[in-house]
Amino acid sequence: MFFEVFHKNPDSYARAGVLHTDHGDIPTPIFMPVGTVGSVKGVYHRDLVEDIKAKIILGNTYHLLLRPGTDILNAAGGLHKFVGWDRPILTDSGGFQVFSLAARRKITEEGCTFQSHIDGSRHIFTPENNVDIQRLIGADIIMALDECTPGTADFQYARKSMERTHRWLDRCIKRFRETEPLYGYRQFFFPIVQGCVYPELRKEAAKVIADADMDGCAIGGLSVGEPTEKMYEMLDVLKDELPKDKPRYLMGVGTPANILEAIDRGVDMFDCVMPTRNGRNGMLFTWEGTINIKNKKWAEDFSPIDPQGTSFVDKAYSKAYLRHMFVAGEMLGAQIASYHNLAFYLELVTKAREHIIEGDFKKWKEETVGKLSQRIS
Repeated sequence: MFFEVFHKNPDSYARAGVLHTDHGDIPTPIFMPVGTVGSVKGVYHRDLVEDIKAKIILGNTYHLLLRPGTDILNAAGGLHKFVGWDRPILTDSGGFQVFSLAARRKITEEGCTFQSHIDGSRHIFTPENNVDIQRLIGADIIMALDECTPGTADFQYARKSMERTHRWLDRCIKRFRETEPLYGYRQFFFPIVQGCVYPELRKEAAKVIADADMDGCAIGGLSVGEPTEKMYEMLDVLKDELPKDKPRYLMGVGTPANILEAIDRGVDMFDCVMPTRNGRNGMLFTWEGTINIKNKKWAEDFSPIDPQGTSFVDKAYSKAYLRHMFVAGEMLGAQIASYHNLAFYLELVTKAREHIIEGDFKKWKEETVGKLSQRIS
């Protein structure tokens, strides 16, 4: 069995489970640090494993296709061996990256042609070759090729886009079933629910994904320009529509509060660049709220970065020292902040799991979201 649910709360859709892969078991809910091109920016694998407690990381098909390329990854024996990571990996199909290249891509029924943001070279993703590329990358969990609909799309465009995604899905599944993993371990396949901010489209997409009966369900096209309330509304729509025995992965989301609200609505898996991207710019997520560590307020604050944090950097460095690193332009500042934020996100989902198991997740979530949403400075 790929996915097992062990605990549910009576007053919430939150659940605690485990994903079984050949590279290890993944407790859920889980946050996946983003390792777009085979690295989680500024953080050693040793620290991801030993202190941050990452169970799985994410790679990206678009970026890995461009650099280092599938020939090198195949020669290395897949992404795990190439980067020296022996735990599970998930790959996004690149649909979001292609969506973000609006001026450099063209979407047709065949697939999506696009220009590299690096050198302008031309490439194409079809449902078939996208599966082939992800086979070559060798991730444990791979995604269907989808069209990521803008959060501001009108109903007619959203429907047309969703229906194309479903036709692509049929082709992806056919290709996935007629090919085999290349490196001696299983790969699992997730379709993606699209439908923008329209409940009827999300329901229709959920039925298509449920009928496909693949290994899990990804939820895409959220946190792409729509109001946060709309994202929660769409998750409310889907919580009774998606199969209850499949893991649910909310793609590219989000803030700590977003994650807790999504867990409450039945989501199991998350990824987002926010911990490292915001960390590199001096924004820290803490148990009391968000901090801009570059503010002068912290210049003489010798307290730990997050007194409630449990990671190495929370114990080793003060706010004053971390601010000094940023003001001095030292790369160590960005590394420490990224490390802290990732550790915080993993601790957040670990605590959520503990409260699901204890049976008081709803109460804990409501108390915690208010704190996490505060701006301390």
